[in-house]
Amino acid sequence: MRPKTIKVTRLDYCQYLLVSQINYTLTNFAEHSEKFSHDCLNRYLDGEKLSPKLTWENVQNQVVQTPKGFLVFDDTVADKDFSQKVELVRRQYSGNAHAVIKGVGIVTCVYVNPEADQFWIIDYRIYDPDGDGKTKLDHMQDMLLNCVHQKQLLFWAVLMDSWYATKEIMLTIERYEKIYYCPLKDNRQVDDSNASQPYRRVDALVWTETEKQHGKTIKIKGFPGNHKVKLFRVVLFTKGTDYVVPNDREQDNTQVVQEVCGFRWKVEQFHRETKQLTGLEGCQCRKARIVRNHIACAILVWVRLKQVANETQQTVYRLKHELLSDYLRQQLKSPPFK
Repeated sequence: MRPKTIKVTRLDYCQYLLVSQINYTLTNFAEHSEKFSHDCLNRYLDGEKLSPKLTWENVQNQVVQTPKGFLVFDDTVADKDFSQKVELVRRQYSGNAHAVIKGVGIVTCVYVNPEADQFWIIDYRIYDPDGDGKTKLDHMQDMLLNCVHQKQLLFWAVLMDSWYATKEIMLTIERYEKIYYCPLKDNRQVDDSNASQPYRRVDALVWTETEKQHGKTIKIKGFPGNHKVKLFRVVLFTKGTDYVVPNDREQDNTQVVQEVCGFRWKVEQFHRETKQLTGLEGCQCRKARIVRNHIACAILVWVRLKQVANETQQTVYRLKHELLSDYLRQQLKSPPFK
């Protein structure tokens, strides 16, 4: 019988997410624990309130800041496509599934040090418009202002997806005298004729060979009259094309723009690793508070995995899978089924 006086802690739950390999449910935790029952675990997650601030508190001493750093913003969807009554779940577009699915939206902010080729998750927000009335754009702007004012991070540029490339956000970044590199959607209306022709879709522009290498100056529809930026046509390895606008007036090299935009995929790496290694999508509880706390703990587990990976010069995947090595050796030495 399990002792009734032992209480679950955040460390206990994070340790479970760290060592579990496939199943991340409370039922699985209780079945393999000598101390905690399912009800005990459920009460802990329902009564705790783990906020995104915990992420920064745990990672701030690990972040190696540089004036050449990047802030990268994006969102991901924790897949709950088979859920029926899980709170926070709503239908939304998933870039991973390339379709609209049911899931929990998470807007994330990653800090990238390009000199060290390292990155850290520093903030995130749960997308819950019914609960707080905020859009994903609102969450992104809140995190940006927090990085500037509260965290006072050193960074040079902001990288983001085309979804976040709105006039309000781009002008906000400029007010803080920072650089942005962001792709425009193909149907974004722009003018490269200095007002001599009507606005056109960005993917309908004609490019000379010189402009392909050094970019062209454009005005985006809806921006102030004298506000112009450089536009670069970046051909991707997938044979697609990104139309990238930096507000860096000195930038004139398409190859450099492509290299800078490459750092944006660090946030995609974070999304993939948390889903595959920490059980980010594995919670089956229905209450919003439990879902929020599970996500908070999953992100804290990734923070710890990333710290050990950097210290030992290993990948987070090797660290996680290495936990099974002793088990495999024992099974090969003395298999239970012959």
